[in-house]
Amino acid sequence: MSGSHKPLVLPETIALAERIWEFHQLRHQPHEADVIIALGTNDLRVAEHAASLYHQGMAPLIVCSGGVAHQNDLLATAWTRPEAEVYAGILQERGVPPDAILLEPSATNTSENIRFSRELLLDHGIRPKSILIAVKPFMQRRAAATYAVEWPEVPMTVSSWQTTFAEYCAGDLTVEKIIHIMMGDLQRIWVYGRKGYSAPQRIPAAVREAYNELKVRGFNRHLLEGEE
Repeated sequence: MSGSHKPLVLPETIALAERIWEFHQLRHQPHEADVIIALGTNDLRVAEHAASLYHQGMAPLIVCSGGVAHQNDLLATAWTRPEAEVYAGILQERGVPPDAILLEPSATNTSENIRFSRELLLDHGIRPKSILIAVKPFMQRRAAATYAVEWPEVPMTVSSWQTTFAEYCAGDLTVEKIIHIMMGDLQRIWVYGRKGYSAPQRIPAAVREAYNELKVRGFNRHLLEGEE
């Protein structure tokens, strides 16, 4: 979906965005697990965080999950390789040994990230009793809700690096761009919950109000067409 004009990023816009940013985060205390699953995206800091978790002894194995996705939208990158391969390169640069990394290079959405990672592990004879998901800060809630449908019998925590909304928005990940993406992720929480793709979530009135106001202000480029 495209707006008719470039939305303005005013102080009140930032305040509304920060309300949604806080809702997206679950702030789990990460627990040691059998496997870390790093969910592919356009932000390499997810791979860096997965490497940090590995070196903290949080899990002995990392699954990098992500295909060649999002080539024509706000999440697009210049990468010609699957996100999983790009992530694996980052992990090895940060001292994670190749034999501690498995690649899942086909997933193009969050459900597939989890489902295909589960299948990959089973193919390797690995039946984990616990999972730790490395993800962007504002993907925590959606990742956990999706996991609850795709792999409900195995305990899971989600983990991101500690950062504020202002600190997160850097380089190509501008404030405007991240607001658009967070809006789409928020909409997907209730739309996908309604469709059964993820566990339903209660959306606080203040968060829904922030969403509605930001939509009026033109932050609609990552929203699903025809969905409310």
